[in-house]
Amino acid sequence: MKERMQLVSLYKTGRYTVTELARHFGVSRKTAHKWLGRFTAEGIPGLDERSRAPHRCPRATPALVALAVVRAKEAHPTWGPAKLTPCPDEVPEIARAWPAVSTRGRILGLHGLVNQRRHRRRVSPWFQPFLGADCPNAVWCADFKGWIRTGDGTRCDPLTVSDACTRMLLCCEILTKPDYSHARPVFERTFREYGLPLAIRTDNGPPFASVGAGGLSPLSVWWVKLGITPERIQPGHPEQNGRHERMHRTLKQEAMNPPAATPQDQQQKCDDFLSVYNTVRPHEALGQVPPASLYVPSPRPYPERLGDIQYPSLTEVRRVRSNGQIKWRGELVFVSEALVGELVGITEDVDSWLVSYGPIPLGLLCSHRPSLTPLPPAHSTHTNRRSVTDVFS
Repeated sequence: MKERMQLVSLYKTGRYTVTELARHFGVSRKTAHKWLGRFTAEGIPGLDERSRAPHRCPRATPALVALAVVRAKEAHPTWGPAKLTPCPDEVPEIARAWPAVSTRGRILGLHGLVNQRRHRRRVSPWFQPFLGADCPNAVWCADFKGWIRTGDGTRCDPLTVSDACTRMLLCCEILTKPDYSHARPVFERTFREYGLPLAIRTDNGPPFASVGAGGLSPLSVWWVKLGITPERIQPGHPEQNGRHERMHRTLKQEAMNPPAATPQDQQQKCDDFLSVYNTVRPHEALGQVPPASLYVPSPRPYPERLGDIQYPSLTEVRRVRSNGQIKWRGELVFVSEALVGELVGITEDVDSWLVSYGPIPLGLLCSHRPSLTPLPPAHSTHTNRRSVTDVFS
């Protein structure tokens, strides 16, 4: 604006031609004539910058279609533009003119329906030899959503279980306490309804794990007896169970913010969320189809009776006593209280003996001291990730 005013002032002195002024200010003669003409017609306001937007937009989204996108967003406030589809009662003309995902996002932004998310630095993943989630029921994910208090002051701990491959939410149960006695009946009902997975991936908190030998807890010991491998992510790295954590964010938005008045009402909200999440809400990682369209129950039924774990013939077997100890070469060796009554296997290593519970190594027995030595943690790369074929080969 300052340079345009100088151009006009110098021209009005009559000392300079338009060509000289255009060369001095580094613009074309056409541009110089444009600014002089606007000043003559409108004065100083004529030197302001004008909008370059076209007067007509033949391909602009019709207003009725834009309002339909807004109505779809209002019907599902937590859904992003990629998941929004026309409401069932919309006329066919609007459904046929439904805009692209990017256009839906711009429409929502113009109506103030987009919340800017704070940018977060992502942590580089740390891999363990997890079982690849390449088919339904290969890996289930389980965790407790952060506890809340309902309107009557009752504490609620939602236990969630999902299938890692299809994102099917198998369970969303409100518990009064996140311990083994409350969690096992929920898993039993889930196993009876959907069958058994090959592995269950959890964090390192109770009741899924403990600081005892092999990280086993009574719940994970029961899983091993069922033929389920307990997989635990690295402490402090929830991104290793990221798809389940992402589901928790949606659960919090739609069913727990704000909490219900009573635990019964909160359970009803969780049941409604589970139904919509599995059968209505499209999932981007699944090609914008709901999880229920891809999930199939496991062919491994839940057994009503469980026997002891079987070991190879060359493995020495000891039953864990009521105090968590076993008898080994005339000495009592403490193993784990979580394994009371269970059989552990002992196989000879180079200069020691490896104690394991089924496929889970517990520690080493050395000849010079009667105690169980924990195994050092093994850090692996993503090349050690197992597939379902590897498990059965």
